[in-house]
Amino acid sequence: MAKDTNPDIVYTKVDEAPELASASLLPIIRKFAAAADVTVGTKDISLAGRILATFPEALSEDQQVTDDLAELGKLVKTPEANVIKLPNISASVPQLVAAVRELQSQGFDIPDYPETPATDEERAVLAKYDTIKGSAVNPVLREGNSDRRAAAAVKTFAQNNPHRMGEWTAASKTRVASMSGDDFFSNEKSATLDKAATAKIVLERSDGETVLKDSVSFPEGTVVDATFMSAKALDAFLAEEIEKTRQEGTLFSLHMKATMMKVSDPIIFGHAVKEWLKPVFEQYGDEMKAAGVDPASGLGDLLERVKDKPEIMDAIEEVRKTRPPMYMVNSDKGITNLHVPSDVIIDASMPALIRDGGKGWGPDNQQHDTTCVIPDDSYAPVYDETIKFFKAHGKLNPATAGTVQNLGLMAQKAEEYGSHPTTFEIPEDGVVKMILDDGTVLHEHKVEQGDIWRSASARKAPIEDWVHLAIERQKATGYRAIFWLDENRAHDAELIKYVMPILESKAVADKFEIMAPRDATRASLETITKGENTIAITGNVLRDYLTDLFPILELATSAKMLSIVKLMNGGGLFETGAGGSAPKHVQQLQEENHLRWDSLGEFCALGESLKFLAEARGNARAKVLGEAVEAATQGILDNGRSPSRKVGEPDNRDSHYWFARYWAEALAAQSDDAALAEEFGPVATALAENEEKILSELVEAQGAPADIGGYYHPDPEKLSAVMRPSATLNGIIG
Repeated sequence: MAKDTNPDIVYTKVDEAPELASASLLPIIRKFAAAADVTVGTKDISLAGRILATFPEALSEDQQVTDDLAELGKLVKTPEANVIKLPNISASVPQLVAAVRELQSQGFDIPDYPETPATDEERAVLAKYDTIKGSAVNPVLREGNSDRRAAAAVKTFAQNNPHRMGEWTAASKTRVASMSGDDFFSNEKSATLDKAATAKIVLERSDGETVLKDSVSFPEGTVVDATFMSAKALDAFLAEEIEKTRQEGTLFSLHMKATMMKVSDPIIFGHAVKEWLKPVFEQYGDEMKAAGVDPASGLGDLLERVKDKPEIMDAIEEVRKTRPPMYMVNSDKGITNLHVPSDVIIDASMPALIRDGGKGWGPDNQQHDTTCVIPDDSYAPVYDETIKFFKAHGKLNPATAGTVQNLGLMAQKAEEYGSHPTTFEIPEDGVVKMILDDGTVLHEHKVEQGDIWRSASARKAPIEDWVHLAIERQKATGYRAIFWLDENRAHDAELIKYVMPILESKAVADKFEIMAPRDATRASLETITKGENTIAITGNVLRDYLTDLFPILELATSAKMLSIVKLMNGGGLFETGAGGSAPKHVQQLQEENHLRWDSLGEFCALGESLKFLAEARGNARAKVLGEAVEAATQGILDNGRSPSRKVGEPDNRDSHYWFARYWAEALAAQSDDAALAEEFGPVATALAENEEKILSELVEAQGAPADIGGYYHPDPEKLSAVMRPSATLNGIIG
């Protein structure tokens, strides 16, 4: 797909289901936008695109691609930025390896991912791949703080058409388990720098010193944290919870964010795999290591590597008999919670389990009460309190529930999500010190081999922007507004020192509350249960967690959220919701040519993007287009035009037809721009008159397997053929 050099709107090329949907939706967007002289270009931030951009020296000239992520990183720091950002893969190692293999099979001579590098060359390759893993995209693009909420039309529809909620009872055995100490929460230290500084991170041992990071720069006013999780305490906690789960008769489930927290959480995940199979590792650890087993890659990778070793497979089966049943990702295929680190992502998995009455799917393909293991206690109380609330009060009623909006501190790699370059698995016992350039020891921790130490930071400008954004939003809505900050947590205490003076200087301190996450969770649930609304003003991780938790409870999904990022230099970034279920959607398309991905998030983002463009560029026609998008989105909801889950029923492509039709009809009916009305009147008529033929062509395309030429790197022509099967619709749209 050709890219415009300086497009008015950048629409990101991503992965999986959202990218499949783009092949159908983008031609429609471009057709309509052109009428307002608005160009819509693309930038490739997909996993495959980022891999290819990282290894230009391995590719022929015609295979080389531009580093679109780097280009977007520059763009979002300018007032001209207008980016519609779809959910992309935050790659775990298994996903990265799979993408590399697919690209190699397509003729791209990129290097293998070196899981155990033995040479300087392999270590250099691994270092390049490490820049692609996990949350490599979001920290680059998020040069502003997050304003995320349910669009009014979406919320109204959810109340008028409430989704099914699982029943909660006081007798439920479902619970959250987290560490009681020696975790990231309990070991955290934090300080605010009174001047700009550079720091180094060292491990002091009895026989010398190892430099873990030679230089980290911070501007004045940065809040700098450091903490660690004890490996021994983690292992003891996991062993205890496995046994307690067995005794309680519930499912064992581990809930992590091994994609976004790409260094720390895969290590923790590996500890869980190793603890689950502890007797096997004790007996066959050396042999499994020689076979390339890395517990952090998951049980699925482990089983593949030892499948031809019957004595190890037998030992695994014997251990399984002594363990509690496990929460399943896919019970039909035997894929467990511990198979792949990226399969169970806490911000999607926990809300879904809570929505279903605390039930998870077991190996018998039935739902059961579940022990939800969240090792670090920083945010586990949010889920623990939610479960306790519903046990006491019963399920939430979506028909009457209010809403929880979110304002999230995320700009410039704020908080834990910016900690990847400063997270280390400790190689030897010693003391980790963060030492400033003037010799001051800012933070230090006594650690043991295997402990996980990390440092994170939040800069002054994003913090202040976040507080001012909260003041604006509260004034605009009048809603109850809560800063989710724990005065007893080191980092949060430093943030409160920023928050209170700003609130007081603006004479609005009485409009806001400050609560620890557990208390804020209960207060928010009490508020929405009464049908009232609240704003959760949170840090980066809680932003991520809450903008799935409450939307999934309120709307059944977080994919339909309106997500506006007011970039700090004046531009706009419009995000389109979550992509956690995207892999299953792709699999269904490949197997039976039915895509159930709902593009409602894209519709909402498009409307906001066009209205932002209208204001920023003085383009009145763009405003008319944006308002018509809102009318079209309302039409999708009011008339039930969202995709169905089952083959043979309307899917994503059908919803795009209806979106185009409602958009054209809204433009034809408006009176603000006669030329637009005249241009789209015939389009609306053609789409309406050909309804039966178009829908017939779309449904006839379903049923048989679909060849798109690749999972991570589809063939553009094959993908277009699959996603645009109606010749009649294509003829109208162009």
